[in-house]
Order: sequence, then C-alpha cells, then structure tokens
Amino acid sequence: MRKRIWGWFFFDWASQPYNTLLITFIFAPYVQELIGDGAEAQAAWAFGIAAAGFVIALLAPILGALADAGGNRLRWIWGFSLMYVIGSFGLWFAAPDSFDLTTTLFLFAIGMIGMEFATIFTNSMLPDLGSKEEIGKISGNGWAFGYLGGLVALVVMLVFFAESAATGKTFVGLSPALGLDAEAREGTRFVGPLTAIWYIVFMVPFFLWVRDPKPAKAAKGAVKGALTSLAGTLKGLPQTPSLFAYLGSSMFYRDALNGMYTFGGIYAAGVLKWSVVDTGIFGILAIISGAIFAWVGGRADARFGPKPVITLCILVLSFVAISIVFVSRDSVYGVPVAEGSKLPDIAFYVLGALIGAAGGVIQSASRTMMVRQANPEKMAESFGLYALAGKATSFLAPALIGVATAATGSQQLGVSPLIALFLLGLILLRWVKPEGDQPAWQDQSENAPG
Repeated sequence: MRKRIWGWFFFDWASQPYNTLLITFIFAPYVQELIGDGAEAQAAWAFGIAAAGFVIALLAPILGALADAGGNRLRWIWGFSLMYVIGSFGLWFAAPDSFDLTTTLFLFAIGMIGMEFATIFTNSMLPDLGSKEEIGKISGNGWAFGYLGGLVALVVMLVFFAESAATGKTFVGLSPALGLDAEAREGTRFVGPLTAIWYIVFMVPFFLWVRDPKPAKAAKGAVKGALTSLAGTLKGLPQTPSLFAYLGSSMFYRDALNGMYTFGGIYAAGVLKWSVVDTGIFGILAIISGAIFAWVGGRADARFGPKPVITLCILVLSFVAISIVFVSRDSVYGVPVAEGSKLPDIAFYVLGALIGAAGGVIQSASRTMMVRQANPEKMAESFGLYALAGKATSFLAPALIGVATAATGSQQLGVSPLIALFLLGLILLRWVKPEGDQPAWQDQSENAPG
C-alpha cells in the first residue's frame, strides 16, 4: 500500500509543471511579452482559458460516470496523458517571428484538458489509499510533493533555459543550455518540451505502482448506463443539500483561485513590468510557501477536518484578491510610491507567498472534503461533478476578467471579479456539513434496484 501511495503522489509531481511553468510563471508571461500590451494579453489569455474550461465543464461529469460504469480508470489516465504531452510539447512552436495566438491557445487548451481529465481519475483513487482519518494527510502530502516537483522544474527552467529578452541570459547569467538560440527565445520556448518530458519520466512510478482496486467491468452498455447514472445523480442533488452546497461553494472559490494562478504571471508582467525571470523568482517563493503549507494543512485537515481549513483559506485569499487591485508600480494600497521603489515588488512577493500557502492548502483540503461529500459507490462520477464545479464558471471567470480588462483598459480593475467569487464560495460553504449527506447515500443504496 505504501508504494501505491507514493505512486499516486507522483501524478502530482509529474503534472504540476503544467500549472507552474505554463499557466503561471513562464509561458503566460512569455505570451504577454510577444503580444506587447498587458491588457490585450490578459484578455486574450482569458478567452482562451475560458474555451478550454467550457469543454472540461461539459465533459468532466460524463467521463467520471463512464469510469464508474466501465471501470479501469488507468486506461482513461493513459489517454488523457497523451493529450497532456502533445499539447505541452507543441508550445515549442510559439516562436517570436511566427507567433500564432490561435494555434498557441489551441495547443495549450489540449494539454490543459488532458491534465484536468486525468486528474478526475487520479483524485477518485484517493479514498482507496487510506481511512477517512488518513486521507487528509495523504492528500496534503501529495499536494506538497507536487509543489516540490513544480519548484524543481521551475528552478531548472530559470537556471538553464528561460532567458531574459534584454540580455539573452538565464537568471544565473548562463546562455540557454543545449545550444538553444536566445535570440529566437528557444530557451523560454523549451518550457513546452520540458513540461512534456517531465510528465513522461515521472509518470513511470505512477503506472508501475498504482493499480485500480476495482476490476474492469464489461463495457457493453457502459455509455448508456453512465449517462443514466449521471442523470439520476444530478436529479437527486437537491436531496443531498450538503453535496449540492459544496459543489456550488467550490465552483466559485476554486475558480477564483485558478484565476489568480492563471493571470498572476501576466498581471505581474503587465502591471509591475516584470520579466519572465522576475516572475519565475516570484514563482519560487510562492511554490516554497505552497509546499510547506500544503504539508502543514494536511495535518490540520486530519485534526480539525477540511471545512475549517477551507474557510480560513478563503478568507486569506479574499484579502489577497482585494490587495492585488491596490498594488501597482505607482502606488501600494493607495499610497503613492517613488519611481523605482521596490515596495510594489515586495508587496507582490508577500501576496504571492500567501497565494501559494492558502492555495496549496485549500486544494488539498478540497479533495478530502469531496471524498466526505461523495457517494462511496460513485466516486469517479462524484469527482467528475467536482471537476464540473471547478470548471462550470471557469469559462465565466476568465471571460469576466477579459471583459472587465477590455472595458476598463486596466489590468488591476480587470481582476476584480475574483473578489466576488471568493465571497460567494464562503457564503455557500455555510450549508456544507463536515461529514456530508451520509444518511442520504445510505437511503439511496438501500432503495437502489437490484
């Protein structure tokens, strides 16, 4: 069992660079550099992410239901891993002299969809790894391990590959490794192939050590059965008010958090005029904070349960969302700063550490909360609904950021919708029961045909 848990941890380690390197700290700021205008880049990135989020929201619960009906979750993970690798590797072709935003966003979306769908099935394995009392710590340890993987990948990029547009050198003054051409930004573009290769290498322990405890079932009628099961679950949500409230709450607060991750790098590049390397250093601080607090949060989850942990994290992230609007190169919380002042940079570093800390903890605690809320007989389907909740507004929030940014011409005002999303998540969390709707699941099992 211990080897199986470590194998499960390696999915977080293998997949984290998509979030760390591509979504937030390296590739997104690079796209902003190519487009030039920060507000235009933020709007374009928002609409591209929104399109991918729509696909994920539409298909996630159906795929989860299919996994429960047809078994063999590993087969699905193999397929979506292929999408992850193809999408991320393809970003190599986002060259400055032939940059095509549509093609770049399409490839980015393919990889992102693959990552999100693979995560549905790996998350659904969590309750099989330990008792209810243990899974909070297991989830926290896995998230911390994933953050550590993202940190190592980011350091590799900053030291050996990601070059400054001004100097052509990496963070430590080296030319890009492997003979890559700095003028063609090949060092920075290597973030795509590196993310793909990283995933291929570190998914090996997962596929070697993780086995699905549920035997594969006959596929005949699986699609019809899955859709029927999903329709029944959706129809029955009002009879499981705690699950219903939790899906709504997590829909808003996770979407707001993803908005922070997605636009943090572009925001820093556009508002604070940071380079890719500057943003990478910011990322290192956020990831270290995230890894430490994900580990601490897992123990707090095991001791106090996930609900109070999630509540505290939402409060911290709400403070950060408000603060972001009031930090710019010219002022901090409305107080003007001198030209060349480092105070805006320091303030954003502190906010980044808070995002990393609270973000790691809330994501870990959220999946253990989902285990408590889910029907034990439909775990993959439940995590499909969880993915739906995480993506149902994910195309709306980036779209709102895109609209707000385009309408105001301001990146600062453009991210203000995140504040409302966090507060909505906090309000709905009030109706979530720490142990979920256990009596309702028992009644459904007793009344199930068969």
